[in-house]
Amino acid sequence: MGAMTGLPVVDCEDVAWFRDGAEMPSAARGAAATLARRIGLDGYRSSEVALAVSEAATNLQRHANDGALLLRVLRTPDRAGVEFLTIDGGPGIPDVGAALSDGVSSAGTLGIGLGAVARLADAFDIHSLPGRGTVVAAQFWARGAGAGPTGGAPSVASGLTRPISGETSCGDAWAVRVDDGGQEDPRSAASARGGSRSAPSPEPAVLVVLCDGLGHGPLAALASEAAVAAFRRSTARHPEGLLRDIHAALRGTRGGAVAVARIEPARGRVLYCGIGNVSGILLGPGSRNGLLSAPGIVGQQMRGLRTFELPWKPGGALVMHSDGLTERWKADDLPGLLRHTPAVLAGQLLREAGVRRDDAGIVVVKEAW
Repeated sequence: MGAMTGLPVVDCEDVAWFRDGAEMPSAARGAAATLARRIGLDGYRSSEVALAVSEAATNLQRHANDGALLLRVLRTPDRAGVEFLTIDGGPGIPDVGAALSDGVSSAGTLGIGLGAVARLADAFDIHSLPGRGTVVAAQFWARGAGAGPTGGAPSVASGLTRPISGETSCGDAWAVRVDDGGQEDPRSAASARGGSRSAPSPEPAVLVVLCDGLGHGPLAALASEAAVAAFRRSTARHPEGLLRDIHAALRGTRGGAVAVARIEPARGRVLYCGIGNVSGILLGPGSRNGLLSAPGIVGQQMRGLRTFELPWKPGGALVMHSDGLTERWKADDLPGLLRHTPAVLAGQLLREAGVRRDDAGIVVVKEAW
């Protein structure tokens, strides 16, 4: 993965969302301790994970509006860790640096325990917009008692899924993997349009997929899971070849809207191909470019695949999301966002644009190479 290519990718397995409520801190703490032990963290580290999650959940309960905490597993080829994200709708933190100092607390703001959480975590990131909301992300990996942070497992990509209100399974799914380069897959070469201009580079690249299964609930989740499985096992390197493999895998399911992107750092470009209502946005400092998808339903009706090529700008990010997020968000309304990790960036956009009446899925690939 990352060691071979310089493009680190960490797999995420979402476990559970915990909503604001009187029982949220205790429920989240118990789940975090159980999860940490299950993936192999020792008793001491598991207790630290539980403490950090409890502090974060208590902050939400006491000080935040519409707070939620996501608990999940992170995996690399040789280890596993725990990550949590908190997302809230305000009031925000006027001075994040002060809030991270021990002993700082003020009524109406998130401040209690943030410094302790940051110390316990191997990787920690926070972005807060006063009057709008805060997103916190923290990773916890195995380490000896008394040892300092490991720096976590940095990844060029992260994403979030959230089920429609009343459901426990989400019909949206995403995945990312690294293409280490090599010989061109025949199906990719045949499907590439524009000749050598859109043929995949032999250099390492990041491949990303987002699927919005038709409808919501367990059957939509089955479709999106099938799309992710096909994406992972496909040998295609071009977005069109990957979409064709996903189309074949989704026959017999509800089908869905699917988009696939290929980010090539060496060539400084993005290749993007989508079918259905998935939004693709290429962000750069002071710029926003939309990426078009064709009408259709992958697994049922898919015609006229077309790959779009855009330049990858330094300091930029690729955002892909389902229609569980509106397209009315503006990066300019979220100052400083592009300086943060993909997980926090995804969390802020979900907070800003997510709707409760549909499944929501978002994935972000951000320059880190």
